[in-house]
Amino acid sequence: MVYVILIVIIIIGFVLWMVSVYNSFVTLRERVFNARAQIAAQIESRWDAISNLISATKEYAQHETSLLENITATRASLHRDSSIEEIEQTDAELNNVLGRLLAISEAYPDLKASQVYQTTMESVNKFEDHVRHSRMIYNDVVTRFNRRIKQFPTNIVGTMFGFKEQQYFEQTEAKAEMPAW
Repeated sequence: MVYVILIVIIIIGFVLWMVSVYNSFVTLRERVFNARAQIAAQIESRWDAISNLISATKEYAQHETSLLENITATRASLHRDSSIEEIEQTDAELNNVLGRLLAISEAYPDLKASQVYQTTMESVNKFEDHVRHSRMIYNDVVTRFNRRIKQFPTNIVGTMFGFKEQQYFEQTEAKAEMPAW
């Protein structure tokens, strides 16, 4: 009888441990998704700021209007389930747009000197800082999640329930060489 009670206690303890580990994986995975969504939201805000910059630029550069409208049309929609590749691609497109806008502003000194342009560029820079900060938070959360997946014995539970390592945001050469606006 004592052995049966002991075996039942061990089984209950094991089941409770598995539930606890499973729940910790779910919590960490949700934090990863949330952090990725934060990056997407910051990039969307950056797009909004650049859209305002495009509007200000249109007033100065009437003959560039079709180019600016094409730029606005390239905006991609990001969301919580966007992949790292989609976010990186959207961010690269956004940086390309910003580069073209900077080139246009160089041709129009009055635009570059306008208060609207300067204020909007400050907003773009602020959102770029937010994106950078959000990426650091994301990579930190991914590190915790991936570490938990690799550690013994939690890796057994993670494998049983199909939890997979998450991808990090990495600094690309383009980002490393990017000038400050």
